[in-house]
Amino acid sequence: MKLIPGFFIILFSLQLGAQQLICSEQDKTAFGLKIKEIENLKNSSFGDAMVSIGKTFLGTPYVAKTLEIGESESLVINLSGMDCTTYVENVLAFSILLKQDKMNFDSFTNTLENIRYKDGQLDGYASRLHYFSEWIADNEKKGLLIDITQEIGGQEINKDINFMSTHRDLYPFLQDEENFRKIQVSENYLNQQSICILPQDRIEANEDRIENGDIIALTTSIPGLDITHTGIASREKDGRIHLLHASSSGEVKVSELPLVDYLKNIKKNSGIMVARPIQK
Repeated sequence: MKLIPGFFIILFSLQLGAQQLICSEQDKTAFGLKIKEIENLKNSSFGDAMVSIGKTFLGTPYVAKTLEIGESESLVINLSGMDCTTYVENVLAFSILLKQDKMNFDSFTNTLENIRYKDGQLDGYASRLHYFSEWIADNEKKGLLIDITQEIGGQEINKDINFMSTHRDLYPFLQDEENFRKIQVSENYLNQQSICILPQDRIEANEDRIENGDIIALTTSIPGLDITHTGIASREKDGRIHLLHASSSGEVKVSELPLVDYLKNIKKNSGIMVARPIQK
């Protein structure tokens, strides 16, 4: 197994069904500490819990490609460094555990697998929900959230999604022909669906319909790509919605500017998708 130097100091492997779980002792300890840190949030609404839990990660380093470990797909637990998607996944998983009162490590790994993979089942690299519009649709089907983009003023667009297959060299796992073929199948499926986005110039007029804890996905005009970044809506003291996110500029933070203004500085941003987590 090839590992990023210094990334995992001590590894242990468990069996998650027929799949391997990869986690450091440091991160398993961090899980226990996080549970103690959030247990007083049980009476919060789901959205408020998302924001409060999300803010317990403030200052956590941004680390790209945290899931690209080993020679085959494994369920990676990493609470010490996150990219924008794994940050949202971890916050959602902890929020679900809190509301279901299942505050144990096995429940966390099962919940994270359910969120991260198609139909909740890890079955190789291509089973991961790589495209975030598909991540939203699949987790809506599981009953974990609702895509509210259309109801808050969004509009449907048709766009060819093929960035991974047309940039195969950027994804080492796609050197495998089976993985490549399966990703193409996923892209073909996505291309049969419309994507609903709230255009950038309509966000300000509909900002009051975005709630604390909603998941915000930044849509893009980049050919072949649906989403470039994601985070959590946080209504701050100024009364405006800001983005709570794992910023590629360095760490988990709350955007200094309100979301509307923050997006104006994002090159090729076309708008957002908004998904609201729900309590099952």
